Amino acid sequence: MSLRAAALLMPAGLLALSIASQGFAQTDPGVRPGAINGQTGATPTSPLPLPSVTPGGPLEFFQDGLERFQTAEVVAGGEDNGLGPRFNLESCSGCHSQPSVGGSSPPTNPQFTVISRGVASAQTNVVPTFITANGPVREARFPFFFTAGGAVNTNAPNGGVETLYTVSGRPDAGSGCNLTQPPFALAQSTNNIIFRIPTPTFGAGLLENIDDSTLIAIRRARSGNNLGISGAFNVNGNDGTIARFGWKAQNKSLQIFSGEAYNVEMGITSELFPQERALPGEESSGAGLPAACLNLGRAGYPEDTTHFSPTASSSNPAVVNASIPSDAVQFSTFMRLLAPPLPSTTTPGGSNSIVNGRNAFVNIGCGSCHTPTINSTQPSNVTASLGNAAVNAFTDLEVHHMGTGLADNVSQGNAGGDQFRTAPLWGLGQRIFFLHDGRTSNLLVAIRTHSGQGSEANQVISNFNLLAPGTQQDLLNFLRSL
Repeated sequence: MSLRAAALLMPAGLLALSIASQGFAQTDPGVRPGAINGQTGATPTSPLPLPSVTPGGPLEFFQDGLERFQTAEVVAGGEDNGLGPRFNLESCSGCHSQPSVGGSSPPTNPQFTVISRGVASAQTNVVPTFITANGPVREARFPFFFTAGGAVNTNAPNGGVETLYTVSGRPDAGSGCNLTQPPFALAQSTNNIIFRIPTPTFGAGLLENIDDSTLIAIRRARSGNNLGISGAFNVNGNDGTIARFGWKAQNKSLQIFSGEAYNVEMGITSELFPQERALPGEESSGAGLPAACLNLGRAGYPEDTTHFSPTASSSNPAVVNASIPSDAVQFSTFMRLLAPPLPSTTTPGGSNSIVNGRNAFVNIGCGSCHTPTINSTQPSNVTASLGNAAVNAFTDLEVHHMGTGLADNVSQGNAGGDQFRTAPLWGLGQRIFFLHDGRTSNLLVAIRTHSGQGSEANQVISNFNLLAPGTQQDLLNFLRSL
């Protein structure tokens, strides 16, 4: 059976559920309380910037970007226009808020209340069944197109985002734009749907500022290992350099990452993505978006632009320069200047357990992909903290074959249907949902799900399974300390 066919026939989460039912002596310590990136106190608050982001320039841009990151967008008639005609959520921070702004999927899913909050009309929208009150924030994709009769056409790869909601029926969307939601029920009944959850953005500027030569040297040093691990880079189609953001490392830079998310997740055009986005089926059929659904913001395109006339920031009225860049630029500025996560040396399990767990992590081969430290970034022309810095992200930024159990049959750039970027593990201790689709909140299940037919991680997971129960628990404690 082909990889595509095998993954298509395997119900989403079946492997994880099977594993969870077995029962293990070791337990996931759960979400670690406390600071995320240098904060103090037991409860995370607003995230902090890098140490060199100081008043008089960078700090004002960081604060302005943070404010925009949290702004709720509308279709028209407000301060932040352009939402739709289709969208997954109305703000960046709605998806990236655990444990604070810039993080990952929160415990209470704001997508579940989009209709009750009046963000989408109940006359034209329903909440898909895979969006639940306490489940992860998700975007949905159909790996394959459907035939006219509603059958899955495995000879016609799709993979584009099928946006959850439409603005049709909202008062600020006017009349005439009558869009329907994608056929989610059909996709679920035919097992032709996969999900992605938000990736955390803490320390993203450091990942962006690692030079390609350093990453290539790490890959070369790992070659010839006895673990069955190879890996490859997803590269930018324009200049051939290494891409590094997104679940398949499909985005080259934080600015591209921001512009794409603005267009795909909120339906807002920018100087990076100046055209409205239709659904994949509308594009492939040649239909595109109906004319009545264009320019709903009634201000022309792109909807997000450079602000040529600066205004005072609401967060700091004395500062006007930070208001000039577009939203997409300021989203990326906020993420670029955001400090990395701060690990705990004692929680959970105590310092000895965490040290033992880190040693086990390296000894069994986890560090072959989740490289603990990349020694130095390239010199930075943005702010001093981004240059010549150690990156303790636990990633090689490569994409690896993860086998049929995790395959989503979606190709992006050089990354194929079962390949995923090595997820950075810094901040893992405070994440709620794991794996690209958020199928589990149990760290132990997430680890074991790395094993499957065709996975590069099989030998490492076998090594993990051979560890003494106490050492396995130490390793779990170590991961939750990050």
